[in-house]
Amino acid sequence: MTASTPGFPTWVDLGTADLEGARRFYSALFGWGFEDDGAYTTFLLNGRPVAGAGPLYDAGQPTAWSTYIATDDADAVAARVAANGGKVLVPPFDVHDQGRMAAFLDPGGAPFSVWQAGTMYGAELFDVPGSLTWNELNARDLEGAHAFYGAVFGWQFRHSSIGDMPYLVAKRNETPICGIQPMTAENWPADVSPHWMVYFAVHDCDRSAQHALALGGRVLFPPASLQFGRYAVLTDPQGGMFAVLASHRRHSA
Repeated sequence: MTASTPGFPTWVDLGTADLEGARRFYSALFGWGFEDDGAYTTFLLNGRPVAGAGPLYDAGQPTAWSTYIATDDADAVAARVAANGGKVLVPPFDVHDQGRMAAFLDPGGAPFSVWQAGTMYGAELFDVPGSLTWNELNARDLEGAHAFYGAVFGWQFRHSSIGDMPYLVAKRNETPICGIQPMTAENWPADVSPHWMVYFAVHDCDRSAQHALALGGRVLFPPASLQFGRYAVLTDPQGGMFAVLASHRRHSA
């Protein structure tokens, strides 16, 4: 599996109301460097691309992280999204020679994107501190999400649970891809829309949460331990929501 393997998350980027502030916050939190071409910032870890950031296109748009799922045919995905009750927000288009992308809403209202690689394949590091380690859909309709993403990406699902909460693990050829969990009154306020959460790997979840707070972010869900590690849900100073995870797995750069 590589970053451009179809059906797997390949990239995440941040649409933000304060690009300069985002560069300062995430560089301090994760040790990222960055390259900027005037329109788009690529965050680097040890010189290798791990995430991106750009300005908001709409004045009313909230600061948010986006998940990009790899595909070898963005146009075919767009057709399947429309055929299965989703909405095509941005039809497939070429990003110079770097690749082809499109943006969608699933039937529950969660935004997501796809990336068809050209010269840019996606992130070059995963599962090491400071890089993407997991993507998770928080959905109001678990079965609807199961049906939609299975039809669009050909994912199979393993039914699991976290505590007493049902949890779906999407997989291909027995390799885990991402998770889907229900949004309930107990775990999410009613005014929070369905969304894809990005998880960045860290060495120490508690220290990272304290650091984010000191940098002007917020702690939405304080550090908690689960069977696979310790995680927290945070926001950056502009309200962009993300999670950090100190996994029980060994990390290697």
